[in-house]
Amino acid sequence: MAVELKSNRLEVDDATLDELFYERGWTDGLPIVPPTPERVTQALRGTSRDPSAVIGPVPPKMGVATVEKIAVNAVMAGCLPQHLPVVIAAVEAMLAPEFNLGGCQATTHPVAPLLVVNGPIAEALEIGCGHNCFGQGPRANAVIGRAIRLVLLNIGGAVPGKLDHATQGSPAKYAYCVAENERQSPWEPLHVERGYDRSASTVTVIGAEAPHNINDHGSYTAPGLLKTIAETLCQPGSNNAYMQHDGPWIVIGPEHAATIAGDGWSKQQVKEYLYEHSQIPIERYSRENIEQMLMSRWNGDVQARARRWLKDAAQTFRVPLCTRAEDMHVMVAGGAGKHSLFIPTFGATVAVTRPVTQ
Repeated sequence: MAVELKSNRLEVDDATLDELFYERGWTDGLPIVPPTPERVTQALRGTSRDPSAVIGPVPPKMGVATVEKIAVNAVMAGCLPQHLPVVIAAVEAMLAPEFNLGGCQATTHPVAPLLVVNGPIAEALEIGCGHNCFGQGPRANAVIGRAIRLVLLNIGGAVPGKLDHATQGSPAKYAYCVAENERQSPWEPLHVERGYDRSASTVTVIGAEAPHNINDHGSYTAPGLLKTIAETLCQPGSNNAYMQHDGPWIVIGPEHAATIAGDGWSKQQVKEYLYEHSQIPIERYSRENIEQMLMSRWNGDVQARARRWLKDAAQTFRVPLCTRAEDMHVMVAGGAGKHSLFIPTFGATVAVTRPVTQ
């Protein structure tokens, strides 16, 4: 059946297309694939959804994301038709109120939507989950992640310096998409933990910073490795140190995960250890931050203890990065090597998971 496209048409010479799109602020600075009617029509064959179906308004500009408009941006990013359902599901997840996409789009913080794909579709699309999965190489990671950035730019209007106020930003704002390494994880996959069947295909969207390496080649026990990870989390410069909506993400490499699980530790025990041992001694905060930032955002119990500390620095206590152990998020990704990752979040956001459907 023929697809009727409703997007506006623009006649432009191929030789000048990239320059025109760049001048009009429609790209991420990289060359794009021309979104011709033929290419967009082909992309829409990757989904059974009506091209005119509305997914929702994308803040801060509140442009309306339809399936067709998402497909246009997916084509520009280099997506194949089979990538489109993941992009659509990710947009749906980002538009959930608890994700706070408006805050993520307009903040000075270097937040970017991190997509974590689980289930059979991750393998079918060859979404990288092993060596260098957060880096260059796998096409699906690059084009799906980039499609999300172009949606946020062209439909959401998040133009740097105008509606996107990130102070420095980060490379994660180009493309930020991985799959969980389910085959090498000793624990249940992320999507199962979040209530889906193992056979389901899902995408989890996280308002995240770029990843920070955790190097531990010396520890050979679960307590040793987890101490290194916890001490890496334990720093007052991340948003999680001030906003306790949702905790940081810990991406454990397969070798580290095998060591931890080999000592009999469950994922829940890992979370409980990290929650307890990543708490920040209050003396590591400046007095100004305690008075201006922490006092306005902590719950009543922590506020009361902070007031006592401000009066008597001989008392001490530790500040948690989230309100409960369950909000310390753990997944497995990467290849061989004794490395893991710490990913702080925007703080004022909650990760959202949605099923990927055709």
